[in-house]
Amino acid sequence: MTSEVLHSKAYVVTPVPAAESGVAWLRAGGARFSEGADHERRRAFARRTLSTVDIQSLRRAGMPVAVLAEALGLPRSVASDVAVVATCYQPHVAVTREADEAVARLVAACGGVWDEETANRIGLLVQACDATRALIAGVEPPVPITRRVAPDGAVVEVDLRDAWFGAGRHECPGRAHALALVEGARAFHRLHDGFLVLPNAWDFASAAAFVRAGFPAVGTTSLGVAAAHGIPDAAGAARAETLALARMLVRLPVPVTVDVEAGFGGDVRSLAAELWELGVAGVNVEDGRGEGLADPADQAAIVRAFKEAAPGLFVNARVDTHWLTVDRDSTVDRALRYVDAGADGIFVPGLNDERRIADVVAAVPVPLNVLAQLNIKTLQDLGVRRVSTGSLLFRAALGEAVRTAEAVRDGTPTPTNIPTYNQIQSLTPTS
Repeated sequence: MTSEVLHSKAYVVTPVPAAESGVAWLRAGGARFSEGADHERRRAFARRTLSTVDIQSLRRAGMPVAVLAEALGLPRSVASDVAVVATCYQPHVAVTREADEAVARLVAACGGVWDEETANRIGLLVQACDATRALIAGVEPPVPITRRVAPDGAVVEVDLRDAWFGAGRHECPGRAHALALVEGARAFHRLHDGFLVLPNAWDFASAAAFVRAGFPAVGTTSLGVAAAHGIPDAAGAARAETLALARMLVRLPVPVTVDVEAGFGGDVRSLAAELWELGVAGVNVEDGRGEGLADPADQAAIVRAFKEAAPGLFVNARVDTHWLTVDRDSTVDRALRYVDAGADGIFVPGLNDERRIADVVAAVPVPLNVLAQLNIKTLQDLGVRRVSTGSLLFRAALGEAVRTAEAVRDGTPTPTNIPTYNQIQSLTPTS
């Protein structure tokens, strides 16, 4: 029945009235809700537009709509407006004032012309929004039903379980693009299917050097970022500096995960959304509060807020029981609460006892992350999925810099394996 309806010209898409602005204008000018010559012309434009996009360039971390927007020559920041419009794009959903205002901003971002090409350009982003969000969340099919008007005028709901991207003349022209976007958004998650050694950077040069050394992903160290800016770690004071570094690191060709301490004490939803839109693949969020621990219910709410605001973000929930040597027996209980709230991974810094590591691996149904405090092969054999360097590399670099300075001062030999000026210069892009 699905194929018959979708291929039949007797069944048409829900007609929409003409309009001069807002969501109604977007619906009326797009290929999605048109038939006949209008549909053929608009669909041809959509195909031409998508043909200019290198599909490989879409396999990047971060919010898929932001990645697609950039590929279409628009700023990544339009993604937030696209998400607002997507909530009421379908004709059977009431339009909100916020969505109409978002359409106006999107038109301005596209050049300010309220024409058919602009409507279809925006339409590509809006239709990608819900589909990619659903695919990232594991919802199959990403769009469960579509609607057609039968010859007798009745509205028919068509089950898309056997036609995920539609079929017939209205089949989605961006199937390959959507799948590439989701693949990019899930790339960092897939690294945890194996065994990931994650170096933690404190600036662009250190991160770029780790990428050049062959590491498939890079994290940040909150101590390194804070100390480099004269700010104490874990004080919630380095939000601006962390975001500034994230904006630079997403230019790298590997997924980037960011240490956000405990969320910097502000609106974690806006923080999550901003990082996701920038192209960040994951975050570490800790339950340590000074010398003590957050209430696990409160911390679970923070984890849940991150996942609700940015479903594709890999949320690595940090349990500080061993790091702070406080209430260690609650480690598994806390971890399970955070997993129930949506955490994709659990990080227990300071956990360095083999038996305890094995116990946590057995009890927690998501990848376990620990610091590099035991032999790598041992950790892998115990079932650990991710090993982070934390602040180790920053401290090592600082220590080596001081020792080199002392050698210069004291007239003793300096290290011979220091990178050259040109090697460091080559880490930074020229454009």
